[in-house]
Amino acid sequence: MPAVARLRYTAASVLAMARLNKLLLQILRGDADANIPFTGLVQLLKRLGFRERIKGSHHIFFRDGVAEILNLQPNSGKCKPYQVKQVRSVIIAYRLAGELSGESDD
Repeated sequence: MPAVARLRYTAASVLAMARLNKLLLQILRGDADANIPFTGLVQLLKRLGFRERIKGSHHIFFRDGVAEILNLQPNSGKCKPYQVKQVRSVIIAYRLAGELSGESDD
């Protein structure tokens, strides 16, 4: 891969990671649950190791070692506030926030 292309790819991945970190902090703060973009939350959960199954408008997320199953539906491009609260509870209960910045040991 040419150096310029490699630099662009690296810059894009760093920018995407920064966006996910910002979104994670916004979710953990809990002061804007009605303003979380649905696509951002989907990307965040995937980055945290959740797998996704889609059935109609329901996006179902599950992960080994996490007993809860997260069932999310978009609402005009945003997340439903009660579902953001469920995601926050799972992230806190299973201490998943630290897994975003570091690579998993799997």
